[in-house]
Amino acid sequence: MTARNLNSDQFALLEFKDRIAGPQNVLADNWTASTSVCNWIGVSCGILHKRVIALNLTSMNLRGIIPPHLGNLSFLVSLDLSSNHFYGHLSKELGQLHRLRILQLSYNRLNREIPSWLGNLQRVRRLQMKNNNFTGTIPETLVNMSNLGILNLGFNQLSGQVPSSIFKISSLKIIDLSSNSLSGTLPNDMCQHLPKLEGLFVSWNELSGYIPFGMGKCNNLKNLSLFGNQFMGIIPRSIGNLTRLQELYLGFNNLKGQIPKEIGNLLGLELLDIEATKGLTGQIPTSIFNISSLKTIDLSSNSLSGSLPNDMCQQLPKLEGLNLGWNELSGQIPSSIFNSTTLEEIVLYDNKLEGNLPPITNAPKLEILLLWRNKLSGNIPNSISNASMLKELELSQNLFSGPIPRMLCSLKHLEVLKIFDNNLITGSATDHEWSFLSSLTNCKNLKDIEVSGNPLSGVLPTYIGNLSKSLQYFYAEECELQGIIPMEIGNLTNMFGLELGSNKLSGFIPTSIGGLRNLQGLDLSSNKLGGPISESLCGLERLYNLCLGLNKLHGSIPSCLGNITSLGYLCLDSNKLSSAIPSTLWNLKDILEIDLSSNHLHNSHAIDVGNLRSLLKLNLSRNLLTGDILSTFGGLQTLVSLDLSNNILHGHIPESFDGLISLEFLDLCNNNLSGVIPKSLEKLLYLKYFNVSFNRLEGEIPSKGCFSNFSSTSFMKNYALCGPHRFLVPPCKNDIHKNSQMIILHAFRYGLPTIGVVVVLIVLTIMYRRCQRRSTTLPIKDDLLSLKTPRRISHAELSRATNGFKESNMLCSGSFGYVYKGRLSDGMEVAIKVFNLQTEGAFRSFDIECDAMRNVVHRNIVKVVTCCSSVGFKALVLDYMSNGNLEKWLHSENCFLDIIQRVDIMIDVAVAIEHLHNGHPTPTIHCDIKPSNILLDEDMVAHVGDFGLVKLLGEGEVMKQTMTLATIGIWIGRNCFYKI
Repeated sequence: MTARNLNSDQFALLEFKDRIAGPQNVLADNWTASTSVCNWIGVSCGILHKRVIALNLTSMNLRGIIPPHLGNLSFLVSLDLSSNHFYGHLSKELGQLHRLRILQLSYNRLNREIPSWLGNLQRVRRLQMKNNNFTGTIPETLVNMSNLGILNLGFNQLSGQVPSSIFKISSLKIIDLSSNSLSGTLPNDMCQHLPKLEGLFVSWNELSGYIPFGMGKCNNLKNLSLFGNQFMGIIPRSIGNLTRLQELYLGFNNLKGQIPKEIGNLLGLELLDIEATKGLTGQIPTSIFNISSLKTIDLSSNSLSGSLPNDMCQQLPKLEGLNLGWNELSGQIPSSIFNSTTLEEIVLYDNKLEGNLPPITNAPKLEILLLWRNKLSGNIPNSISNASMLKELELSQNLFSGPIPRMLCSLKHLEVLKIFDNNLITGSATDHEWSFLSSLTNCKNLKDIEVSGNPLSGVLPTYIGNLSKSLQYFYAEECELQGIIPMEIGNLTNMFGLELGSNKLSGFIPTSIGGLRNLQGLDLSSNKLGGPISESLCGLERLYNLCLGLNKLHGSIPSCLGNITSLGYLCLDSNKLSSAIPSTLWNLKDILEIDLSSNHLHNSHAIDVGNLRSLLKLNLSRNLLTGDILSTFGGLQTLVSLDLSNNILHGHIPESFDGLISLEFLDLCNNNLSGVIPKSLEKLLYLKYFNVSFNRLEGEIPSKGCFSNFSSTSFMKNYALCGPHRFLVPPCKNDIHKNSQMIILHAFRYGLPTIGVVVVLIVLTIMYRRCQRRSTTLPIKDDLLSLKTPRRISHAELSRATNGFKESNMLCSGSFGYVYKGRLSDGMEVAIKVFNLQTEGAFRSFDIECDAMRNVVHRNIVKVVTCCSSVGFKALVLDYMSNGNLEKWLHSENCFLDIIQRVDIMIDVAVAIEHLHNGHPTPTIHCDIKPSNILLDEDMVAHVGDFGLVKLLGEGEVMKQTMTLATIGIWIGRNCFYKI
């Protein structure tokens, strides 16, 4: 009897062996009919009956479908096939294993639905099938597994609601359903049926509803993970009753309210994670800082406020990680944080913390210190060197001042140093070289140095080449750097990103940069670099971003740049390059943006961009390009912006442009284009800016689709165009014929005008001719030719431009703040409007003016050159109007306006208002037209300014919504008219 049964077990296992494969044929060599099955690898037999009771083949790299023959192992108690490569579904024959107590199939590739026959295995105590590809719902039949202690179905693709019957298996100790797509709610009475529950893991699902208030009755619960669901409402105070709880994960939900102070009752808690819950507010309960067992606290990405208690770490002797970043915490950083012998990670970034950084007295294990984007000030203390294990130090976007400490040399494990956007300096006034870099040469693990946005001044020292060979990123933009880029920078052979833009660097681009074979980003823009572009850059085979714009580079563009197939961004704008554009550039099929504008480039052949199928932006404006625009442009379906303005292009606008389905910006002005504007361009749904002014176009202007949003400024100085009156062009001939009879009828109906009407007509004729003369003689402004990215400007540069905002430079003042006259570093005269942030509504006024004047561009509207915005300073930089405002000319005894000038000013203001109302997609109501807000330039051309009360009408809004404001605006306009 025993031999026959043993043979049946042997037969079942041999069938199993024949249907699977292993890399080393372990089973094939060991499982043979000539040896006893009880001696086979992974097989255990019972002492009395010698039947197979356990099969353990975990982590043997076995592959195949689990055959049904295993269902014949009728005495099997434990089956462990975890951590292999089994796939397919589970055959129903396995449901015959009625003695089975342990079933472990985790970490395989099993798929299809979890079979309902598992409910027949009523003796199973441990069911573990995590990390597979099971789909469908959890079967209700699992409720029949009345002895189940561990249920682990995590990391599958299960969906549907969790059967409530699962929470009634009273023997359950562990429930792990994490990382699926399960939905529904948790029963409020679940803990009444689960007296033994120790771990509940349902993180990263789609569960919703409230956290059960009855959760506090799970008295044996040690681990509660509700992380990454859609739970809402407050955190129930009853959680404070879970006195055995060791780990609590509630983050990434939609919770709101305050953190209950009852969490302080969890005296055995080791990990508290309530990050990114969107709606948590109020102060952090001080009771949390009395849980002496805590090792990790993560309350980041909430809206918590208040200050931190100064002794917060004194009762936390085991604390290793503290993450309170991205909240609204205020006050000073408690000094006790830097007197902890256990803390390894301190994260307080993106809060409102202020004051000095406390001395670091005792932090022997601190590895990560992230304090960026706060309001911290003062010097960076030399005691930072006491954190000798520090690997990552980020103090950026604060108000730190003084020298960068040379004691950084003691941080031999330092990998990341980010101190950008502060007010730090290199050292003493005589320290022209960046001496702090010398101290960093001791940091042999350094990978990232970011010091941009500090007034470091001086020059880059040659010993920059002595920095760690592991250095990958060096960012020093806007640091007032001068001198040359040292050749030794080529020693940093593992560099991924090098950014030295917006400085005053001169000389040539070092050829040694071409040796940085791993370089992916090179930004040297906005400097004074000269000479030709070195062909050594072509050796940067991994380069993705190359920005050399706004320099003094001359000569040709190396054709070998077209061989860098990894290029995504190529910016060579605003230099003195004078060659033909290499045709190799048009082979960069994966490039996203090319900007070669404002050079002296020409083309030997027509530009064929048909291969640039990923291109988003192409700017070739302000060059010497000739020839036709090829139809291949129409194949660039991803193109968002195309600027070919200010060249010598001729021929027609291609009909194929209707294929530019993503296009938002198209500028073809100031060329020699002829023919008609293709009506097919009306199909471009996203086109917001269109300019073909100063060409030789003819025919009817399209008026439907996107053209319904354009104004006359898009079509100026094309004398053969015709169309609707709003484009300020003659009507087309067919329209004249249709309306001629109506015109004659009206003339006879009303007769000859009276003497008074004649006078009015004469005045209107003068105004009309005057307008015609001005539109003929005034050149189009640069800001109508192309929409450039505003220049970046700092508070320091504005201060220099106004001699420290001296009163002698003040033009006027008001409730909004002050306006100063200034001269920028390039000699440009500007008006700088500095907002008084103490005034109610100042922030909103600044945002409104930025938004309105950024979107509204017209020759009779004051142009915004750029803006400067920081925590405590907001200013607009405007074109300087040398003749002041209209109010001065109306009321001053020393100023006089003749009738022609008055009429001109009226026309200028009227044209500006018409453009605000109808000239762009978002109608704008100024609401504050008055003489003091009308500024006059050196040619006495009027410009409307001060958009502080502007009203933007969104889509679907009507004029009635602004009736009151519009009435005020009209009244002011009339008052101004009478004064004129």
